[in-house]
Amino acid sequence: MLDPVLNPQAESEFAAANVDGWEDRLADHPLLGGLVAEDLATLTPHLTSICFEPGAQVVAQHGVDRCMYFVLRGDARARRDGLDIGLIRCGEHFGELGLILGTPRAASVVAVTLLEVAQLSQETYRHLQHVHPELVMRLLEALVGGVAHRLEAMTDSVGLLLRERSLPRRAEVVVQSPPGAKQIVRTGTPVGHLLAAQVDGHAVVAGLVDHHVVPLSYPISSQCLVEPVTAAVPEGQLVIRQSAALLLLEAAFQFDPNLIIELGASLGFGRRVLLGGATTEGSPSQWHGKAGRLAQELSKKIELLRASSVHCREELWTLEEAREYFAEHNWQGAVALLKTWHHRAVHMVSYGELYALSLQPVLPDPSILHGIHVIGHGNDLILVYPTDPVLGGSASEQHPDIADFPQADLLDPRGRTLVRTTPQELWLRNLDVRSVGAFNQACIDGDVSQLIRVSEGFQEKQIIEIAGQIIASRGDIKFVCIAGPSSSGKTTFIKRLNVQLQVGGMHPAGISLDDYYCDRELTPRDANGDFDFESFDALRHDLLAAHLQRLAAGELVETAHYDFVKGLSAATGGPRIRLNEGDLLLLEGLHGLNPGLLGTVDERHVFTVFVSPITTLPFDRLSRVSASDVRLLRRIVRDRHARNHDAASSILRWPSVRRGERQHIFPYQQRATAVFDSALPYELSVIKVFAQRYLLEVPNSSPAYPTASRLLGLLDRFITIYPDHVPPTSILREFIGASGFEY
Repeated sequence: MLDPVLNPQAESEFAAANVDGWEDRLADHPLLGGLVAEDLATLTPHLTSICFEPGAQVVAQHGVDRCMYFVLRGDARARRDGLDIGLIRCGEHFGELGLILGTPRAASVVAVTLLEVAQLSQETYRHLQHVHPELVMRLLEALVGGVAHRLEAMTDSVGLLLRERSLPRRAEVVVQSPPGAKQIVRTGTPVGHLLAAQVDGHAVVAGLVDHHVVPLSYPISSQCLVEPVTAAVPEGQLVIRQSAALLLLEAAFQFDPNLIIELGASLGFGRRVLLGGATTEGSPSQWHGKAGRLAQELSKKIELLRASSVHCREELWTLEEAREYFAEHNWQGAVALLKTWHHRAVHMVSYGELYALSLQPVLPDPSILHGIHVIGHGNDLILVYPTDPVLGGSASEQHPDIADFPQADLLDPRGRTLVRTTPQELWLRNLDVRSVGAFNQACIDGDVSQLIRVSEGFQEKQIIEIAGQIIASRGDIKFVCIAGPSSSGKTTFIKRLNVQLQVGGMHPAGISLDDYYCDRELTPRDANGDFDFESFDALRHDLLAAHLQRLAAGELVETAHYDFVKGLSAATGGPRIRLNEGDLLLLEGLHGLNPGLLGTVDERHVFTVFVSPITTLPFDRLSRVSASDVRLLRRIVRDRHARNHDAASSILRWPSVRRGERQHIFPYQQRATAVFDSALPYELSVIKVFAQRYLLEVPNSSPAYPTASRLLGLLDRFITIYPDHVPPTSILREFIGASGFEY
């Protein structure tokens, strides 16, 4: 007779259950009932009966248990990496691979109802192989028959799900790799298997398949050109940063599944990490004021994941599956985005148990991400990016005192600290526009023209407030210096600020820093030997400082002039200016925040403004719109309209522009008296009208094509808005044309 073993958790309920009839229940089991009576009688004494309460874990994923279980009563649920993968009902069995092959558990099993199982241990199975080999052979035949039946059912189910050809057309394909070598590979070969681990000392972090950026795990399925993407290029850096962010989300989920975090805006060396997130209400109170300790715990968890060689899983889910998953996990931004999703399938990505939308490629193996860690900052965190995986290290090693060097998009101009929530974010929350998906839905449900008017009104309010600060100090302020990265909207900002200053009774005048360039032959050169016009020493800053000092003293000054045709600088020839009571001088340029620009001018005479698009919307807790991408799209459209430059040339110039910003603007942005957020929540929907065609014109043979393709994917996630309701004074008009201002 089979003696029942009582799981302590289930003892109370099992005591009231019928403990008789074990042999009958064994005989009723579909697998065991298929054995002859003598076999069943021989096997029964070697089985152990165990009962589990609802919710009790029967076996653990990756556990050392190598037993097989026959379900005699009740139901259980199998879970893998936190996801339900199926219900195990009475009369079914599990664990046969662990029993026979000794493989680790691929899934955990949890009791749904009061569960009774018959357990066959691996030790007993090995014993039966020696003393009753015929019994073991018939048991194996029964198991194989059951597996065949399940495979047939699975094949039918998958076929119904796909409803299309799922097999490749050929077993082998021809792949070409620079500089022209061809090779024949098996269909399904991952891109990473065809590429070297390093190129010119830089890690290969992704691949180009016919000029499209793909993860290294991407399977080859047709004849194509395969090229490497390294950590030395911008698209490669995006792969590293997205991988680091996904690894942090997984670490946080494994540390505490109830911990809500969201990746925020870029800081240059890393990203803000918001406790509580921006798309949900509140913040986890248990970590309020303890961000430093939480950062240490998450850094440890990240390192454990990295050391455990966790691998990326990329899966294709149905739209309904993805919606249900994100709703269950309270990812409201992702749920909203999927409401306007164009496709029936959704690409998902995970480094373990937590899944996110796969909007950018990630590393299949994040163990190469040396230097990634988290630091506490106020009540939030900062994810510090790794640098090149081959070279090692992190951005914090380049800038060890991060707290005092906030190379950030968001800052408190006086306190030198990162701002958790910008005024525009608070305003968007009031409109319940917390994500790209929510914005798209607002466009569908509401009045687009009203959304544009409110957005423009909010920006005008910012300009009025900055003008008010200047007017309030009219007795002291003589110079207003405006700086910001490329395509920030500085020119339109100055014109609108000029209007508000005049409304306040002031008389602004302006000069261009371009007129203070030194002679072209004296211009510094960069590492490539080209003229570096963005260098601070490309300006005659000593002459400018002297002119400003005289202007502050009330003198009449004839400003400088630069002949761009001849490349010659003249100390005079520009406008003649005297600053009387109520007069201001507006200076706009790359070095507007550099303290060396003003020489010995008293700081109380200077008001500085940092202009840049700052507030961007998230797609989900992992991905958000990049402020740099917003500026690049602005530049592509403007340069096509105003300068007849195609999108490819704008994209190829962009890395050099970004290097100049990091060297000459961002290190000084904490000196700004005021910050103007030039981002408009609706602008990508309008820019899409123009930029889509310009980006599609980039040939796939161009080095700019990977970036053009990525930007097209970004624009595709926004509802299209035509520019009819964009006012002529909008910042956006500086880039799309038809501005009410003259430039």
